[in-house]
Amino acid sequence: MSEAKERIDGLKKLLKRENIDFYIVPTADFHGSEYVDGYFKVREFLSGFTGSNGTLVVSEDEAGLWTDGRYFVQAERELEGSGIVLYRMDEEGVPDIKEYLDKKVKNGQTIGFDGRVMSAKLGIELEEIFEGRDVRFACDKDIADELWSDRPKMPVSDVWAVPDELCGENAGQKLAKVRAKMSEEKAKHLLISKLDDIMWLYNIRANDVACNPVALSYTFISEDSAILFIQEEALTDKITDDLKKQGVECRAYDEIASFLKKCDIKGKIWCASADTSYLLYKLAGDRAELIDKDSPTELLKAVKNPTELENIRKYYLLDSVTLTKFLFYMKNNVGKEYMDEYKVGQKLDKMRSEIEGFIELSFDTISAYGANAAMMHYEATEENKAEIKAEGLYLVDSGGQYMGATTDVTRTIALGSITDDMKKHFTKTVCGMLRLANAKFLYGCTGRNVDIMARQPLWECYIDYKCGTGHGIGYILNVHEGPQNIRWRFRPEMTEVPLEAGMIVSDEPGVYIEGSHGIRIENILEIVNELKNGDGQFMGFRHLTYVPIDLDAIDTQYMEPSDIKLLNAYHKLVFEKLSPYFQGEDLARLKTATRSI
Repeated sequence: MSEAKERIDGLKKLLKRENIDFYIVPTADFHGSEYVDGYFKVREFLSGFTGSNGTLVVSEDEAGLWTDGRYFVQAERELEGSGIVLYRMDEEGVPDIKEYLDKKVKNGQTIGFDGRVMSAKLGIELEEIFEGRDVRFACDKDIADELWSDRPKMPVSDVWAVPDELCGENAGQKLAKVRAKMSEEKAKHLLISKLDDIMWLYNIRANDVACNPVALSYTFISEDSAILFIQEEALTDKITDDLKKQGVECRAYDEIASFLKKCDIKGKIWCASADTSYLLYKLAGDRAELIDKDSPTELLKAVKNPTELENIRKYYLLDSVTLTKFLFYMKNNVGKEYMDEYKVGQKLDKMRSEIEGFIELSFDTISAYGANAAMMHYEATEENKAEIKAEGLYLVDSGGQYMGATTDVTRTIALGSITDDMKKHFTKTVCGMLRLANAKFLYGCTGRNVDIMARQPLWECYIDYKCGTGHGIGYILNVHEGPQNIRWRFRPEMTEVPLEAGMIVSDEPGVYIEGSHGIRIENILEIVNELKNGDGQFMGFRHLTYVPIDLDAIDTQYMEPSDIKLLNAYHKLVFEKLSPYFQGEDLARLKTATRSI
């Protein structure tokens, strides 16, 4: 019997004891974070599925796990033998969690979850589904904790300040902008649980989540006060004093619930249900009328100011130089020395760490050879890795945190002979990436309006990648950031905002063929204003990533003349940007890698 099956059986016994019929375990901490520290990985502990997105639902009759297209292959492998049913989100005929519960839960039954990690948005939607039905909610217990005898401790790390000169604005100036937005909404108070929003607002960082420089915290802002709830041992006297000078009072992290129960509240509280726990949302709602929409910090953070953009451009160039040198190493040495996914991934990590201003990786490097690259978020380890040979495709998705940027980039390269299908898939992926990067569109478009530019070359081949095309990126913060995104599918719960000048976004189409190969080509783009005329403000993109695209994997029969022109123009730009950093044989390689075709 697998460990996961034993744990699920153990959980079922606890649920029976607690008279809970269905128990929901999301992938979340108390702040709705995408990536979480080990203490919060309850779903992973119970199911054995290690992907960053997934929700487990356990009842007496069944355990089911919902995850998105990035993880279908991985989840199928990791759930084997557990008895857990995999529900592939957004696939035809697959119910979502709300539909599943609506059908399965009977009158008189109880749905349970830990209200500290359940998003208020999902909790409220479940309330609406079962309104008028004899269904009870039990949200005051982390039942699985009883099974986890060696559970890690709650994370706490030292908070450090990002100098104002790197941020472009101090915390006081940012608070003034936030309060102006509150005034527009007639909100007297603002509750923020989202960690990267809080870090951005107060120009602080920490390491409570691996690769995401954040500290567990909440903030409650009123017209004349701002309180930061944070673990006291994370703070130095200097950080506390500096925040106080900006009008920010620090209190203990675990005081947030009692504060909401007792504080003097007059007027409406702005509180985003998508980013707030069910427990805190209900507490706030008991005290005042709530304004439920994205926090003003979300959009303010997404539109980078001139100081941030200057630093971002600088570090993306340096990051591109390093990745290009790594890819040259791979192409030049494969078959001549032993290589495996883990070893070469470690080499790239070391190379990146030598860039001045490097802090840490922005996510664990995805170093995937052959069929492993078909798993979008595959991770090689010292114990589990594939040997790399002078044939087939190799994919590397990587990035760094720097004192001035968060980077993210993916390249796929041919290490020898590849099949005609691989060349076709690679070429179409490149065409999609470059077509989107060179798109012109009117202000007011969201990512859903432009997604087709990247996806169309693959759709013409009846191929799709089961994920979005692009996401925002933080500034010395989370590698995935909203509210902007690029995706085709309409979802009522998904925030859509116009693409604004100053936002940055990824452009990463791909092909993932289980058992064969995976291809992803990812550039990061800066959104810019183009021509403004009587028809409106036209927008466009500028490349931040300058890494050659492997011409050995290109087959021009699958390209339009305009696609070849775009590829040659991009490579001309890459050579202009990178050549000052190369010399000797590497400069010759760069010239060859960026030649016109």
